[in-house]
Amino acid sequence: MGLRQGVARLGQLIRRDSSLAERLVISAICWCVLIFVVAGLILTAIYNRATERAFDERLQVYLTGLVSEMAAPVGADGKERVGIGEPRFDLPLSGWYWQIARTGGRPGDIRASRSLFGSQLQPLPPRAARHEATRNDGVRSGYVVGPDDRRLRVISRTIDFGDEGRFDIAVAGPADEIEAEKREFIIYVTLTFVLLGLALALSTLLQVRFGLAPLTRLRSAIEKVRHGDSDHIGGSYPRDVAPLATELNLLIDANRKILDRARTQVGNLAHALKTPLSVIVNDAEQIAGAAGGSGFPTRVRDQAAIMRNQINYYLDRARAAALAGALGAFADVGPVVNGLTRTLLRIHAGRDIALDVSVEEGLRFRGEAQDLQDMIGNLTDNAFKWGRSRVVITAGVMNADGAPTIRIAVDDDGPGLAAEAWADAMARGKRLDEAKPGSGLGLSIVADLAEMYGGALQLQKSALGGLRAELSLPGVVALPQAVN
Repeated sequence: MGLRQGVARLGQLIRRDSSLAERLVISAICWCVLIFVVAGLILTAIYNRATERAFDERLQVYLTGLVSEMAAPVGADGKERVGIGEPRFDLPLSGWYWQIARTGGRPGDIRASRSLFGSQLQPLPPRAARHEATRNDGVRSGYVVGPDDRRLRVISRTIDFGDEGRFDIAVAGPADEIEAEKREFIIYVTLTFVLLGLALALSTLLQVRFGLAPLTRLRSAIEKVRHGDSDHIGGSYPRDVAPLATELNLLIDANRKILDRARTQVGNLAHALKTPLSVIVNDAEQIAGAAGGSGFPTRVRDQAAIMRNQINYYLDRARAAALAGALGAFADVGPVVNGLTRTLLRIHAGRDIALDVSVEEGLRFRGEAQDLQDMIGNLTDNAFKWGRSRVVITAGVMNADGAPTIRIAVDDDGPGLAAEAWADAMARGKRLDEAKPGSGLGLSIVADLAEMYGGALQLQKSALGGLRAELSLPGVVALPQAVN
């Protein structure tokens, strides 16, 4: 249950939108911390036990000496020599004590070190006590509280001396030394694990960065295709990633083939429909001319012309819908604008219209060049038709919601439109002035194309006094900006 809770907690720390690098680093750090904590606890427990055993061995030496002295308590000089030749057992309340008590004897029948200063060692707790341990040689060990309220480590053994009786022999030492060694070990282990953890974290970061480098290169290659800087995913990749790059290239090729087939079919349909409609219109015009320009032939001619315009509109829309968002498709804005303005200036050479063009360098539209030409061409053609003496074309980049967006504005100094007529001007087939040539589909086509690419067309009042058509198209790449 604890492991599952830990895994669930780790899943909460890692957000769903976290990158692979973040997931790998966070999971590695969490598991390293868990491993270090468990290892630290195990090592600390082992060292604590080893430290206690080492201290018990020191006390065992003193206890063995006492047993030897008890076996021969009187020396050759006739003096009793029971004791330990260690100065610390003579210093009052030094923390180092020994005590010999007859089993079942009177309370006063006890011999002890001078360091006890008239006090007595507390007996070890029963064998079931928490801190007590019994060894195979009959030596018991545990902790008690000394006469000065200090914690003592005590070993005790019961010796049977035959006719002299049974004696409980105990030797005690201060537990402070054991605790000091334990604390020192914990400090060293903590410092070691911290340094090891930092080294592992650094190595994990390097491994993650090195291991995920092919995915980073693959992402950059896909961005180049999406931005139009490349038509395929290039570069060499490891065996695990190379099939993904190959499949993506195949997908890009298949997408382009589908688009090419769609474009061909749309063109074939347009050609197949335009020829019969042209024949109908021509025959209707001849019959209408012979009939004096009225009646059924005239209606046939007008309706056939409307059908032709509608077919052109929906064919263009179908083609644009198929091409919009094609991978790797892009178009430079500057050359498209310059080519259209040269054409319009030649078409309207008889009119004295001044043209100002300002396009930032490096602007790239993420889409088909033909669609960009259709959108800008319709806007500039309307501006030349309605402008009196001046047309201004500007193109630049603005940031919308943190994403770069291309902005193309066409202004003229013509009569303009009232605000309530802007929506009608972009309606399909709506012509506000029948005196001007056209089908009324220009602005609607621009609006539809912009919408397919995720952009928009807006009509406003121009600072020149006429109409301002502003086209916004998201998904552009802008290189360092400069003014032409």
